[in-house]
Amino acid sequence: MTHLRTAAREPVAAVEGLRVEVGGRVVLDGVDLSLRPGRITALTGGSGSGKTTTGLALLGEYPPGARVTGRVRVPDGLIGYVPQHPAAALNPARRIGALLLDIARDRVRHLPRPGRRVAARQRVLDALARVRLPADGRLLRRFPHQLSGGQQQRVVLAQVLLLGARAVVADEPTTGQDPLTKRGIVDLLGELARQGIAVLLLSHDADVVRALADDVVVLRDGRVRDAAPADAPARAPLGGAGREGAVLDVRALVARHGRTPVLDRVSLTVHAGECLAVVGRSGSGKTTLARCVAGLHPRHDGDALLGGEPLPAGLRDRTRSQVAGVQYVFQDAKAAFDEYRPVLDQVARTAVRLRGAAPAGARREALALLGALGLPEAKAVRLPAHLSGGELQRAALARAVLARPRVLVCDEITSGLDPRSRDAVLGLLGGLLRSGRTDALVLITHDLGTAARADRIAVMDRGRIVEAGPSKRVLGAPEHPCTKGLVAADRWFAAARGSGR
Repeated sequence: MTHLRTAAREPVAAVEGLRVEVGGRVVLDGVDLSLRPGRITALTGGSGSGKTTTGLALLGEYPPGARVTGRVRVPDGLIGYVPQHPAAALNPARRIGALLLDIARDRVRHLPRPGRRVAARQRVLDALARVRLPADGRLLRRFPHQLSGGQQQRVVLAQVLLLGARAVVADEPTTGQDPLTKRGIVDLLGELARQGIAVLLLSHDADVVRALADDVVVLRDGRVRDAAPADAPARAPLGGAGREGAVLDVRALVARHGRTPVLDRVSLTVHAGECLAVVGRSGSGKTTLARCVAGLHPRHDGDALLGGEPLPAGLRDRTRSQVAGVQYVFQDAKAAFDEYRPVLDQVARTAVRLRGAAPAGARREALALLGALGLPEAKAVRLPAHLSGGELQRAALARAVLARPRVLVCDEITSGLDPRSRDAVLGLLGGLLRSGRTDALVLITHDLGTAARADRIAVMDRGRIVEAGPSKRVLGAPEHPCTKGLVAADRWFAAARGSGR
């Protein structure tokens, strides 16, 4: 990809010899980095390598109690930030239209008063179009929690565009995105660079880095390292062929966000020993379906049966056994943890609360499972703020597994992980299913490589399942236009990978 080449121009921002210590632990050690107009710099590395800490340093933000040395230079001009968990950047009490119009109004104050309202609205519509969101009244009337994770992320990008930022720090912007939306974000960030905006891309997605970056900086344990080829991930299937008997049976599920329909008579069955992947574009209804099954979206019609027994629609109406029976792992793991309690305590509490385990035994079990997921005790005893997004996702998975669920529903849980960690988590999930520690697995995912390892795939579009079948058939010979589009976009990234872009 060709950007506006401006290597000779002064940096928009830079860090020099940046060192950050938190509680005696070195998070960053001597990091140098500069952002130049019109160039995309990718900062890559595994979960916990220091990518987000570096990005936030450019905004003058550091972890609580951090000791900082080195220099951060930010000349005049705004730096925008797109966080890994976009909901954290959106006011949950305000509608999307109000959030965007507030920014747009500030940008048109120089205009005569009679024309400001029209000009502000036009800026909002233009920003929505650039991030590929529908500029209709329905979306503008929604609250942030009524949007999918991908839609929330694009709203934050629209805010950054409205602010007129000279530089943008994009923290895992393609995390949790379907291939079509991911390609759209690649195009969008490329367009920002062509307009002379400096972009710092924090990402472990090698395909996105390869397609976008002018410069690549690799972090490992808080230090800048030379790039190293990623290990080829294992492609072992997650489930078996499936056994007789439906563990989860969803029948004619209908759900809305306010007056907006989200699910339209969705039905599916997951058998014992089976892994079902649910894929589709952002906003297609995947997460709402998962939340209905888990009792987190109680205002719906239709039925969900666990082992043939109807589940109450709301979590509060379910028995302890039913709550344990369907466990949900959130896409935004950070929001799922109490920020004031150590992660280990919160993980172990699941076994105590839902299984009646003794506290000491629950703690040992939690430590063993967290260790298998790459989180040693030294990290597990910390508060959530001191773990990376990827580390918190692994902790959230451990917490759910300790309930020993019959159905484990995972909503984009590998999207914030580097390739090695992602493969480790998927390997653990496959082991849980094959060993019988959970009866069935439902993966909500945008990653078609992950979906390919499921037994079956269900494709959602506009609140309906439009195609379903064995994973090899759905991905190898897609029939519905939505599936064909997703597969084609995924192959575009594969082609970019093969060409060495």
